[in-house]
Amino acid sequence: MRKSLLTICLLWGTFCGVAQTLNIQVGNVTYQFPASEAGVMPFSDGTTLTVMGKAFTLSEVDAMYVDETEVTDNLVQITYSSSSATILVAGNVAQYVTPSLNGAHVTIAQSNTTAVNDDEITYQLTGTTSNGSFSLSGSYKCTVSLAGVTMTNPSGAAINITNSKRIQLSAKKNTTNTLADCASGSQKACIYSKGQLQLQGNGTLNVVGNTKHGIKSASYISVKNLTLNITSTVGDGINCEEYMEIKSGMITLSGIGDDGIQCDLGGTTSTGITTDHEDEDTGNVYISGGNITITVTATAAKGIKCEGDLYVTDGTLNVTTSGAGEWDSDDSETKAAAGLSADGNMAISGGTLTLRATGSGGKGLKCDGTLAVSDSAVIIVTTTGGLYYNNGSTENTNYTGNTDNISSNYYSSPKGIKAAGAITISGGKIYVTTSGRNGEGIESKSTLDITGGEVAVTAYDDAINAASHLTISGGYVYAYATNNDGIDANGNCYIKGGLIYAIGASSPEVAIDANTEGGYKLYVQGGTLVAIGGLENNASITQTCYSVGSSSGGGGRWFAPAAGPGGGGPGGNGGSSWTANTWYALTVGSTTFAFKTPSSGGTAMVVSGSTTPTLQSGVTASGTSIFNGVGYYPATVSGGSSVSLSSYSGGGMGGGFGW
Repeated sequence: MRKSLLTICLLWGTFCGVAQTLNIQVGNVTYQFPASEAGVMPFSDGTTLTVMGKAFTLSEVDAMYVDETEVTDNLVQITYSSSSATILVAGNVAQYVTPSLNGAHVTIAQSNTTAVNDDEITYQLTGTTSNGSFSLSGSYKCTVSLAGVTMTNPSGAAINITNSKRIQLSAKKNTTNTLADCASGSQKACIYSKGQLQLQGNGTLNVVGNTKHGIKSASYISVKNLTLNITSTVGDGINCEEYMEIKSGMITLSGIGDDGIQCDLGGTTSTGITTDHEDEDTGNVYISGGNITITVTATAAKGIKCEGDLYVTDGTLNVTTSGAGEWDSDDSETKAAAGLSADGNMAISGGTLTLRATGSGGKGLKCDGTLAVSDSAVIIVTTTGGLYYNNGSTENTNYTGNTDNISSNYYSSPKGIKAAGAITISGGKIYVTTSGRNGEGIESKSTLDITGGEVAVTAYDDAINAASHLTISGGYVYAYATNNDGIDANGNCYIKGGLIYAIGASSPEVAIDANTEGGYKLYVQGGTLVAIGGLENNASITQTCYSVGSSSGGGGRWFAPAAGPGGGGPGGNGGSSWTANTWYALTVGSTTFAFKTPSSGGTAMVVSGSTTPTLQSGVTASGTSIFNGVGYYPATVSGGSSVSLSSYSGGGMGGGFGW
């Protein structure tokens, strides 16, 4: 006892002499107390020394020494080395941090419930181990700083945080950090946090989830600045609850065993969007920046899936899904892969989105609510046919048969965009291509309204379809269906403005269709319209309408105009057919629309309002490119030959009446 007391007195004399640090080592943990902060150090009963609120039993102390180490307040440094780890604890937080070690498996119990020196505790991880981990419990927010750590836990999660408060997981600038978990176990992810998880930093984080998810939070997840690579998972790449927000950074998810990103409600009822997302529980996903690349191959997997709404305001998003669809026995229906999927609404007001689906019945974008696009560049490609389960038992992927009499529960067709609610497009640029059999371009199970932007769709089935009324009052619209209607409304179809270039398949399909059988009608009231394949029978056309060639329709081509520029398909003089891959120029007033025809033949109409249009074939065109390269508007043209136009007043044609 006297020896211990003498040692402490000598240390204290040295400690007080200069601005130095008292180090107290307990196993692989060293507590560092700066002289300027230590104050009185009570020594009780000859067995216990208390420094800055941290009590040490002398029998557990391996060493005490003084050096000139500079101590950073609120910092706990953890260094991994093969099968062991060492820990340095700053003196001002020593009383709140209780570490324990088992080889390189580090467990921290954090006891503070408020800030320490007006700040939170930071745990900095460095070094390398193939048999280690970091676990943290507590009741107050903190930061976990990854400063060049490579860690694999062969028996559980690499990082396991049961603290239910906000956790910042930060990759330090210019460092690369790699984490992996075991291939079997009960952990929910390679990185798990019970509380809110903020992923950030200017470094790189690589994650492998060998048992389930890559990263999981039982609360929200946000991403900022970080370069995040999730290279392999059994489950989701990122899984969270309440909401998810991506503000910036470089995110790459590949080798994913289920959904790329999945966000669910934490409770049973949504709180609705709150100010700064404070205490929000919506299941929403917010993307306001960053460069995001997601590749998923699993059956019916989604690139991004949310139980709430999905909002995209900026950023670059590339999603590829290649998994086939499947029969969901719980819901008794087929389900297919999709790039973006929301159980609620979607709103896209910025950014660049590229979505590709190569699995049977795959979707580019789908939502169970409404879809609003006001600004963005959206490119969607699907390449295979549908998925058919005969009475839910016999699988037929890439189905190419007739689907007219198949229940929608048993069949999933490929679609570029599908919304159960209304679709409104007021801006941006949307290019959709569905090359697989029965693939539709854009489908709303409610109404569809286009008031602006540029929409270009090439599809096997209907290019643009609405289960109810469909209205185009502005923007540029290209709708080309190789085996069905270019534009199809199951209610009324209103063409009120804009530039529309619609191409339908051969009889009985048309360029623009409305549900006349159900008592509805096509109304052409404005804009400039080129319709190859004709219009729905008994259409109401209040603009001046012209046909290419004979007005009788026998082999001629028809154009149905509205106010503004318009372009059509292949045309010819008199009763001659349109010529495939030929450029035409339609001039209305002082403005010219140049367009390339995708195929030969087909009845065509032009509607151009009160101004008599002129049409030329075989032109050389330039100008502002639209419709993914098959149009210019406004255009400058040269060469070509004049095509005669005949007035048409018959009120429409086609639409299931033998055309």
